[in-house]
Amino acid sequence: MAKKKTPQDSGQKKVNNPNVMGLRAQVLEQPITETLELNYMPYAMSVIVSRAIPEIDGFKPSHRKLLYTMYQMHLLGGSRTKSANVVGATMKLNPHGDAAIYDTMVRLSRGYGALLHPLVDSKGNFGKVYSRDMAWAASRYTEVRLDPICAELFRDIDQDAVDFVPNYDGKLTEPTLLPTTFPNVLVCANQGIAVGMASNLCGFNLGEVCDAAIARMRDPDVDLMTILKAPDFSTGGQLLYDGAALAEIYRTGRGSVKLRCKWRYIKEENLIEVYEIPYSTTSEAILDKVAELIKAGKIKEIADMRDETDLSGLKLTIDLKRGTDPDKLMAKLFQMTPMQDSFPCNFNILIAGMPRVMGVGEILDEWIAWRMDCVRRRTWFICKKKEERLHLLKGLKRILLDIDKAIRIIRETEIESEVIPNLMIGFGIDQIQAEYVAEIKLLNINKEYILNRVSEVDSLSDEIEDLKDIINSPKRIQKLMKEELEAVKKKYDQPRRTEIIYEYQQAEMEKAAVDEVPDYPVNVFISKEGYFKKITPQSLRMSGEQKYKEGDAPFLRWEGSNRDELLVFTDKQQCYKTRLSDFDDSKASVLGDYLPTKLGMDADEKFLWACCPGDYSAHLLFFFANGKAARVELSAYQTQTKRKRLTGAFSDKSPLVCALLLGEDCEMAVCSTEGRCVVFHTACLTPKTTRNTQGVNVITMKPRYQVEWAKPLGETAIVSPARYRARSLPIAGALLKDEDRGETQLSIM
Repeated sequence: MAKKKTPQDSGQKKVNNPNVMGLRAQVLEQPITETLELNYMPYAMSVIVSRAIPEIDGFKPSHRKLLYTMYQMHLLGGSRTKSANVVGATMKLNPHGDAAIYDTMVRLSRGYGALLHPLVDSKGNFGKVYSRDMAWAASRYTEVRLDPICAELFRDIDQDAVDFVPNYDGKLTEPTLLPTTFPNVLVCANQGIAVGMASNLCGFNLGEVCDAAIARMRDPDVDLMTILKAPDFSTGGQLLYDGAALAEIYRTGRGSVKLRCKWRYIKEENLIEVYEIPYSTTSEAILDKVAELIKAGKIKEIADMRDETDLSGLKLTIDLKRGTDPDKLMAKLFQMTPMQDSFPCNFNILIAGMPRVMGVGEILDEWIAWRMDCVRRRTWFICKKKEERLHLLKGLKRILLDIDKAIRIIRETEIESEVIPNLMIGFGIDQIQAEYVAEIKLLNINKEYILNRVSEVDSLSDEIEDLKDIINSPKRIQKLMKEELEAVKKKYDQPRRTEIIYEYQQAEMEKAAVDEVPDYPVNVFISKEGYFKKITPQSLRMSGEQKYKEGDAPFLRWEGSNRDELLVFTDKQQCYKTRLSDFDDSKASVLGDYLPTKLGMDADEKFLWACCPGDYSAHLLFFFANGKAARVELSAYQTQTKRKRLTGAFSDKSPLVCALLLGEDCEMAVCSTEGRCVVFHTACLTPKTTRNTQGVNVITMKPRYQVEWAKPLGETAIVSPARYRARSLPIAGALLKDEDRGETQLSIM
């Protein structure tokens, strides 16, 4: 006999405690690792495998138990019954309580609106997915039945397409999966939080999913993004299309998509109506956030906002103050409220009892493989039924060839129990065939019946042969699946609810964010080495001389607004984009911000020049050491995204000598190190949209010389410009006279 294991043998330590309440207690000390392994791990695995994570059919166990119970109650195509009846019947399969079961039913219902294709046809108050506070009625008041699309979930359920297992008390059986004829896992949005992991599946349009599954079977390398355009949500709204983010979701199963509400402006009443919101938020969350912003004084354009949702659907009404631009206001609300929100995707699905995070392509591959097995099992089930029928008919055929002999055997048999054995001996058939023959009615012993049964043998043989060919042919199985998918799409496809916005106005949102920045006049000072100072006019009037680092000197100065953009050009042909508001207000007595450090330039990168582009309607002039000049449209530096650095900002074929902002055409003077000067009008330069254009020659020079400076004619000391004006470009120019150099001699007093 094996020795009984004691706590000491298992590493546990017994501790005798003093008397507690008159009793002597024993406490067992147990290592924490052993406690976790014996107590916590079974719970964690149960939550992951049997509760929170959906499987390849798109359902969690609670969904599956509820739907199968409703199917068993003949609620597919029948009349509705009270929800309480369904909840009570489901408890035979789901022991987690009536409240949890009813909550599951609510989420699957048409009234709640959480699914693109609801599975429960509901009647009564089931709340709304877009409302946090709208409670649903009790189960005794509402009525339900299965939606017609559920026929696609249970079509093969009685043909051994999936496995069945006993319920929790072993008295009933339930399916492990539902044999869905379409990839419901990608159509039915689902969310689950397990232990140490979670799942968040977004819905896709049914028609697009069916097309994607068919295309995947035809070509495993098909580009799914051309077919499955983007997720689709039951609450509608707009999806801001980001190709890179979607490609990452389709590839890895992780990422997020941006959603925003749909709205309309009622000009006659000066109000905005929001009628569709992102799937991931609620109307109450939006109202609370807007109220918070109004109270904080961050939004002043709204007079009132209220919830006017009724039986016709969601409606949030925003009353505007006089003179408010609705587009600008909505751009601000998109930035500051859940009217624009992100939906995080985490495609974590149980495959053969193991959780896996998969991309859309992998999910389709797994579904196709699983569905092929379902079709194969269904075909095998039908084939076996036909083989059993054929087996009976073969026995019947033998007897019908000599029916008089069969009648004689039955009539001459004295004991009833010997009829079957005598038929077996007389015709060489087995017991099953003999029992079938013995049960034939006397009415059916006629020529017509005999001929029909005999001809049925041949047709059954052909059908069985065809079914066996299907079982052994993956191509034929996939052909059947394609036909089923096309039929599902034709019958249940609906237009997309979520509109895809391919080119949304990111600039509008940036402008809304800029509107929150204080707007006041500033004076900008930049030194030659790249020290930046932004000084208000009041501070500038009270300041003394500008402070510069030893060896540094003033370079650029202009007046502007705190909201202005700033373009900074470097010797690496790069342009850094920022705003004056990103810099703190400064004083004349400090050095200021060092631009290479502030903008995060490369270690060996140096500042060359900067400007404020305004509305990007002007031009930039670049003068290079080789005598060329380029005129580039400032709009070439305008971007729709929040890019902070542009490469290829100007040509790298020759060092940059000078750059300036050209608002309107004027005369320019260019001087070489040889002392020659050319004066020309900027209208001679053709504007280019390519930033790194090499430009055109304006002055010709000998190899050892280069351009020394270039300035507007009005900023030079030239007193006789006619001497240097060019009739055509390029030209060598004329030597500068002493009076045009602007140099003065020092005299000794």
